[in-house]
Amino acid sequence: MQRPVDLELLAPARDIAIGRQAIVHGADAVYIGSEAFGARVSAANTVDDIASLADFAHQFDARVYVTLNTLIYDDELKAAENLIRRLYRAQVDALIVQDLSVLRMDIPPIALHASTQCDTRTPEKARFLQDCGFSQIVLARELSLEQIRGIASAVTVPLEAFVHGALCVSYSGDCQASLFATGRSANRGECAQMCRLPYSLTDADGRKLAPDAHYLSLRDMNRLDRLADLADAGVSSFKIEGRLKESDYVRNTVAAYSKALDAIVGRSEGRYCRSSVGDVDLSFTPDVTRSFNRRFTSYFLDGRPDRPVAMASLDSPKWIGRQIGRVAAVKNGSVKVDTAEELANGDGLGYFDANGRYCGFRVNRVNGDWIYPASEVNLKAGVTLYRNRDKRRDDLMSGETARRTVAVDAELRRIDSGRIAMRLSDRHGADVEVVAESAEQPARTSQLQPRQRVVAKLGDTIYRLGNFDDRLPDDSFVAASVLADLRRRATDTLDATRRMRHVFDYRRPEQTVVTDFSNAPLDRHDNVANRLSAEFFADHGMTVAERAAEVCLPDRSADRRVMTTRYCLRRELGACLKTPGGKKLPTPMFLRAQGVDYRLDFDCAKCCMNVILPRRKG
Repeated sequence: MQRPVDLELLAPARDIAIGRQAIVHGADAVYIGSEAFGARVSAANTVDDIASLADFAHQFDARVYVTLNTLIYDDELKAAENLIRRLYRAQVDALIVQDLSVLRMDIPPIALHASTQCDTRTPEKARFLQDCGFSQIVLARELSLEQIRGIASAVTVPLEAFVHGALCVSYSGDCQASLFATGRSANRGECAQMCRLPYSLTDADGRKLAPDAHYLSLRDMNRLDRLADLADAGVSSFKIEGRLKESDYVRNTVAAYSKALDAIVGRSEGRYCRSSVGDVDLSFTPDVTRSFNRRFTSYFLDGRPDRPVAMASLDSPKWIGRQIGRVAAVKNGSVKVDTAEELANGDGLGYFDANGRYCGFRVNRVNGDWIYPASEVNLKAGVTLYRNRDKRRDDLMSGETARRTVAVDAELRRIDSGRIAMRLSDRHGADVEVVAESAEQPARTSQLQPRQRVVAKLGDTIYRLGNFDDRLPDDSFVAASVLADLRRRATDTLDATRRMRHVFDYRRPEQTVVTDFSNAPLDRHDNVANRLSAEFFADHGMTVAERAAEVCLPDRSADRRVMTTRYCLRRELGACLKTPGGKKLPTPMFLRAQGVDYRLDFDCAKCCMNVILPRRKG
């Protein structure tokens, strides 16, 4: 019988506290930033903290991946090597890497995962990364199921795909808008998020073609109902975006996706299993619509849409909240709300004003279907209301919201007239036995239930009692203190045994000849930022014609492509040139904001849009 495919739910962790919560709520793995070289500079953690998180995760056979996914400069190579050695000693399970200089560093054989910043969107690129020694490959977010199947057929290593959270409008690893506009590089973890700005859309003469909007701000990804399709296409690691998100976001989202994966495993007839162990008990009902989002899109999972489908959040880059109803009436500063939702003092509500601006306010008091805002609001009957803070749910989520446990079977037996033994088995191969002195002593009443009650008191451990095989005579008396000490020593021994049994992945060997993913010389979009990376490509017969923009910033005497995106503004506005009868928009078009002008070039043959920073005049 073929072994089941391990499905991994991979959750973000800004810090170790959130990492622990992600695991408790059902994550099979977490990814977290360390002291340097992570693509979120404000989400750094010490190696000691990460070691603590790994120790906690390994109790459940869960894994910890550390993001080392920025470009590395020549004068940082030694520091990166030292950090990797420390992370290896901290027993992290893998590094998520962008800069291929890591493949030429003097480091231990730690497993390497190819970051989404590697921009893997073809079978050739995936095979190249596998040949180089990567153990897992993170796919580009823009891929369709058909494209994922093509990549899966070309490699044997696990494929990882984002399933939820924020979307970069540009192909990841190939956005230089922030670098050229502000000097802050996305490839160095300092993205200024130029895509979230409001822009004017104009023609070449500066005439506005539409109202100002957040034309490059994409909605958030949500593939909760497409996990089975992704698994069938070859994805085995399902990644939630959000290393800057708060704990309640991570707990809610992880719980929702974990339940969905459990359902897939349950009906797979042995085809799939989860890659970690433990059962999760929740005190709340997960609902991803109740956590931060910019509204949702499945993006290009089904290929290029044949009709306009909203992929951008044009009106706001923020979370406007869940739509809850409409204003029924306004009277003396109070607002009557037509809603099926239960509102509470302290809720946060919002609406769009007559100019299309989102306005928020706090509810001071609720009386039936009338609310009393804490500040003055300009509302009229018929206006749609949204809730982006649910006070009751926030209160619920502020406490302990989940417990994850591993079932253990216990056996109690007598060895001889002076000793008894307790055996614990976790049903996953770990089996321990401890012994205590306890002379045979009859009791007047049955001792079965009292003994079971003591053995079952596992509340301060990760275990819960499954089957209990009590082989002592019914009337055999054992002091509760003796049983409690046996239970404590047995669970401590089982903890140690489970940690020792944790299976680590290791770096795959690099092939002598690797699949060439590019016949052309490598340029600044290939992000070669240091000498070791250049040596690596040279070793495999590839020419580096131009270093990464971060280390060799080109001058502005020529037009510079700063983004390439499958998202097309023409299609978003119903003006796709391939769609008969669509609205007409001129060529070229420009986006203008805060002193930054971009020209939009549309490559219809490749169905993509290029964002161009025009050359500086004069």
